[in-house]
Amino acid sequence: MHVTLAEELVLLSLDDRTGAQKEGVGTAWAAAGGLLAELVLAGRVEVTDGRLGVVDRTPTGDPLLDGRLERLDEWIAGKRQGRAKAAEWLTKDRATVVRDTELRLCERGLVTEERHRVLGIFPVRHYPEADGSVERALRERLTAVVLDGAEPELRTAALIALLHSAKLHRLAFPDLPRKQVQPRFAEIAAGDWAGETVGEAIRNMQATMAAVIAATTAATTVAATV
Repeated sequence: MHVTLAEELVLLSLDDRTGAQKEGVGTAWAAAGGLLAELVLAGRVEVTDGRLGVVDRTPTGDPLLDGRLERLDEWIAGKRQGRAKAAEWLTKDRATVVRDTELRLCERGLVTEERHRVLGIFPVRHYPEADGSVERALRERLTAVVLDGAEPELRTAALIALLHSAKLHRLAFPDLPRKQVQPRFAEIAAGDWAGETVGEAIRNMQATMAAVIAATTAATTVAATV
């Protein structure tokens, strides 16, 4: 079964038993970057100097990607020429990307949706594992590359770069200290494993995430001192 980078990231982020989301903020950024990277890999989108352009509107056949392609095309059309910044799109897309990806995983039968109410009032949704075969294969790939030193193919390298950029090392290796796996993640993320536009898509995600987190931290610090 072919799954997108965003689906792989969300699978890693969901607790298999409870279906609760782990590392939600980082996962949202990485998944948004993953879908953008997928569209670049599919030859539908280009990222040049931090700006986005749709170069092919032909559907990919994947509902998750095609929905994003349509939304992105409409969003770019509403911008002034040259104003379609990747950072703006990633910031916008992170608000819904995890939810959309979870629904797609449900459609595929990889997770199931369970609805609860916190304190009997606030509705929440959890997505426990239904079919663990895809995630097991994914973790085997990551183990082979990160721990055993295997050479990553392009998609695995892209996934590792996304995980590293969003500091999600523990999603991939929850039982290992971060310092044990981070050097290999960094090595792969810095490698010449993909075309420039894919690398730029991921770098834009990383830079945007870092800028937003820094701004949020600064605002929180100011508020605390007032």
